[in-house]
Amino acid sequence: MTTRIYWLLPDVESAQDTMDDLLLAHVEYRHMHFVGREDLDMKDLNRANVMQTSDVVRSAEMGLILGASLGALIGGLVAVFYPIVGDKPQWGVAVGLAIAGALFGVWTSTMIGVSTPSKRLKRFAPQIEQGQVLLMLDLPRLRVDEITARLQKRHPEAHFEGREAETPAFP
Repeated sequence: MTTRIYWLLPDVESAQDTMDDLLLAHVEYRHMHFVGREDLDMKDLNRANVMQTSDVVRSAEMGLILGASLGALIGGLVAVFYPIVGDKPQWGVAVGLAIAGALFGVWTSTMIGVSTPSKRLKRFAPQIEQGQVLLMLDLPRLRVDEITARLQKRHPEAHFEGREAETPAFP
């Protein structure tokens, strides 16, 4: 488990200096995610990807739940009222439709979620539009205070914007 901390940096140059300093502090490049306006030259920075800047994960979870529920409901009704063979309910149909509903729900909601900006990053939108760069840093719990103190000391132009609760280590 990691903790995500947020920093707002005034410009790309400050972001590059901060990245270099974090690399010297043995923070892995893949744990630094930078968000800036599209027109900024951030080629040397690890730009945040769609998983970090959109609501695709939350949307997929909702689609899975809703799709599986609706598929199970429809499948249960079909199994009881329209059995394929004989007069007994065909519960395999209910399971099959629940799985199909879950897959369809995940697929459709993911398409919507990719184009929806992350609700977590919404509060940073005005600063990003003004040209500032957001740094999302995923750190082990034990290093959060150390890295926060280091950045506050070495980068007074950066503003600490808080931390998020525990997040899975894989995204």
